Amino acid sequence: MTATEATEHDSAGESPTAAEAPGPEPRPAPGATPPQTPPLIARAAAELVGTAALVTVVVGSGIQATELTKDVGLQLLANSTATVFGLGVLITLLGPVSGAHFNPAVTLAEWWTARRGGAGVGPREAAVYVPAQVAGAIAGAILADAMFGEPLVAWSTHDRSAGHLLLGEVVATAGLILLIFGLARTDRLRFAPVAVASYIGAAYWFTSSTSFANPAVTIGRAFTDTFAGIAPGSVAGFIAMQLIGAVVGLGLVALIFMPGRAATGGQSTAGATVSSLPIADSTDGSTR
Repeated sequence: MTATEATEHDSAGESPTAAEAPGPEPRPAPGATPPQTPPLIARAAAELVGTAALVTVVVGSGIQATELTKDVGLQLLANSTATVFGLGVLITLLGPVSGAHFNPAVTLAEWWTARRGGAGVGPREAAVYVPAQVAGAIAGAILADAMFGEPLVAWSTHDRSAGHLLLGEVVATAGLILLIFGLARTDRLRFAPVAVASYIGAAYWFTSSTSFANPAVTIGRAFTDTFAGIAPGSVAGFIAMQLIGAVVGLGLVALIFMPGRAATGGQSTAGATVSSLPIADSTDGSTR
């Protein structure tokens, strides 16, 4: 229907049918491309600011928790609760701009899925996103230390090199990637702010490593010798396990959400109704 026809149609006292009415705008989230892609500089700024804010929440709430109680369980509860709310807000706010990756593992996983011309970040975008995320994570740790009167840069002495902690990072990152890209495969990215934040909050408790699941955040947390810190000597191992976890997560997505074949009688299998992956950035997703 042209604009002229629409005017005549309305003037006749009739309204457009539901089929003709425009549908709701898609709501990008971690792993999703905004309908109208903002300039790359705006997306990079969103990734930098979002990752900085995320690390500020993680580190700042950790410092606050240790000042309020000596109970380690309560400290972790406070830290995880603040992270859940902070991450959900950041994904909701910045998802429409950059996709709210805040996580090189998510960015690289998205680039991998889009490397054959599909929707998603290309090599140029990934090359901008990842440094922005790392810079933001470092800035966020420094900002949190500054707010609580801690040394601006103090290398963490919290060793996290034990094998069971490394396994925890594989599990945490694989689950995060499975969640984000699984939501995309099933066209449910509108739930990403709640789903990703909830997953990270749960993974704080069910993984031995407290679920860093994010190479940029891991680097940033090495700059603070506080509750949420990680010793520089443990960073490389964590990042390696996070990248392995991302590969495992993508493998699980391909296995679990593989397209199905149409069934007889005009019906389709559940897999046949799954949309193609509209991947382009927080949950992470988010992630942390």
